[in-house]
Amino acid sequence: MKNHYYTFLIFFIFTASAFSQTFTLDADIRPRFEYRHGFGNLFPDNTDPAAFVTQRSRLNFGYAADRLQVMVSVQDVSTWGDTRQILINDGNDSFSLFQAWARMQLSDNWAAKVGRQVISYDDQRIFGGLDWAMQGRFHDAALLQYNKGSFAMDMGFAYGQEEQRLFGSPYMISGFFTYKTMQYAHLKKTWTNSAVSLLFLNNGFQKFTGPDGNVADGVYNRQTAGSYFQFPLSSLKFSGSAYYQFGQATPSQDLSAYQVSLEGIYKPGSTLFGLGAEFLSGTDQGSTGDNNSFFPLYGTNHKFNGFMDYFYVGNHANNVGLNDFYAKTVFKTGATSSLLLKAHYFSSNADLAGDADNYLGTEIDVVFTRPVVKNVVLNLGYSHMFASESMSLIKGGTTNENTNNWGWAQLIINPRIFQFQFNAED
Repeated sequence: MKNHYYTFLIFFIFTASAFSQTFTLDADIRPRFEYRHGFGNLFPDNTDPAAFVTQRSRLNFGYAADRLQVMVSVQDVSTWGDTRQILINDGNDSFSLFQAWARMQLSDNWAAKVGRQVISYDDQRIFGGLDWAMQGRFHDAALLQYNKGSFAMDMGFAYGQEEQRLFGSPYMISGFFTYKTMQYAHLKKTWTNSAVSLLFLNNGFQKFTGPDGNVADGVYNRQTAGSYFQFPLSSLKFSGSAYYQFGQATPSQDLSAYQVSLEGIYKPGSTLFGLGAEFLSGTDQGSTGDNNSFFPLYGTNHKFNGFMDYFYVGNHANNVGLNDFYAKTVFKTGATSSLLLKAHYFSSNADLAGDADNYLGTEIDVVFTRPVVKNVVLNLGYSHMFASESMSLIKGGTTNENTNNWGWAQLIINPRIFQFQFNAED
């Protein structure tokens, strides 16, 4: 499989150099060490912490002509030491195609973009590139785009199948909210210092029936609709969002859920101060009625609700929701370095079993950032979760009395390796 990728990339390089107006090659090498002692979940008794180094090695090939853009991105995501040194090939199949899309400018205002691509809007709450995850997030989709002045609109469409068939079209790939069909519209209007956007998203998921639950039988649909906004008020900058989810949570359960957030930022000079809150509705523990649990679906969820990923990062679906009150500050620690301090106060949005206290815990996040040399940035992070007894009620009963912390160190190395410009008239 790798040989096919390499052959295609070599062909792409030579043909693009011969005929293109602009060709670029960028690298993204990202090794990250992590020490996990309660990351993503409470740390259980009689367990050793985890420590490892993962690395993303990505090459981005870009081509641009008068009315055509092409992007091909390949990557290897692996853990240091996961392959024996003298194996003839990488048996872990860590090599993948991350992006491969073409964008065609159909007229002055209309364009079409098709292929494997990152879809990211606004603050990345519903759609995001998930750049923190080494593998990132992509969609195999077609977009119709309109842009005129300060108004932009995207309409997206996707239809997923895991293989070519002669009969039927069941979608058997399982995953966290992996859709079979997707349709959405995103509209955005900008002003000098303000912006507002509207999103309507429909996801169709494969429905299964039969005695063993393995017979594909149509789809059931979940809709997400809402808005994101930014506006200044004197020396403050506000941003926020509000979304409503409805349709079906499962083939047999209706969905009615909401998300609301508001953040205020004050930045006198080089120091930033921020206060914010986010409310994501949940379902009462033990409830047998409608599902009231909001899930942010395809966003960069690591960015929200604490860096330790206790909520909505491959977890906390169909749960009690979340109320997140937070404060943050970013200030310079040198000529080019900075330090982020952030504190979260978490509570459940819905009721816990046995009238338990809704307070879940407090998380402290610290991130130090410093450029090392050109195109190289160092990040150092530490997070600590002070979990309550109620946290164990939503985390499988694991004790909350152990220390829950997480430390990491990361290098982001992203140079532009090559750029070639060719004028066909020369």
